[in-house]
Amino acid sequence: MNTHPMPLSLAAHRTARDNARAVEAMLDYMSVPAPTVIPRPDAVYVIVEDVDDLGPWLDALGGEIHVSPDFEGIELWTLHTKTPVRKDGSSVPIRVSVPLPTQEAVMSGILAAVTR
Repeated sequence: MNTHPMPLSLAAHRTARDNARAVEAMLDYMSVPAPTVIPRPDAVYVIVEDVDDLGPWLDALGGEIHVSPDFEGIELWTLHTKTPVRKDGSSVPIRVSVPLPTQEAVMSGILAAVTR
């Protein structure tokens, strides 16, 4: 497994920067937690601190939550959503993730969005 980051091409870097700008603009008017934001060419990844932080994202943008298989007692819960449609008709995929201990109690509204 390659553990070294791969350099981005100029086009991929531009796409990642465009994705970042779209999400930054959205965060200026939406009140959703986003302590860590990582733009990539394929999506913008947001890491939140608590599973309850997925709730405001679900309320604002909708989406589906995917739960990773248990690994050493931890699951990664990831909301797959996207920005509102931009003027050019496109939107940016957003992945909002939080690690949780396996079998952690979760609010019913968040559980309802889980796809397995």
